[in-house]
Amino acid sequence: MTRFTTAALALGALLVSTSALSAQNGCDIKKSKIQEQLSYAKAHGNTHRVQGLERALQNVNTYCTPNSLRDDARDEVSDRTKEVAERKADLQKAIDKGDISKIAKRERKLAEAEAELKEAQAELDSLLK
Repeated sequence: MTRFTTAALALGALLVSTSALSAQNGCDIKKSKIQEQLSYAKAHGNTHRVQGLERALQNVNTYCTPNSLRDDARDEVSDRTKEVAERKADLQKAIDKGDISKIAKRERKLAEAEAELKEAQAELDSLLK
């Protein structure tokens, strides 16, 4: 094998392992957030919350995989895209009616929805790398 081929294969393996590591870190982050909420709920005696969080932690331990994280991120992008479309339609209705206060409110909500979409897309992009 030439040096170039060896280097290309090594780089490819590194990129694949980095992607899997990034997705696995996502599972670890999920676990960490749930455990943090769990300790808070236990400290405050919220037994129903504790039960729900323990179930959530068990589900993350059982089902969280790099593929499931990517699927969840794709679903989130899809949901945010639909929300942006709805906000655009709401804004257009307000513009058609000429209601200045509603136009400003709808523009603000559209900007928030677009920011959420951008964030969801960035999350998906990081999982696909």
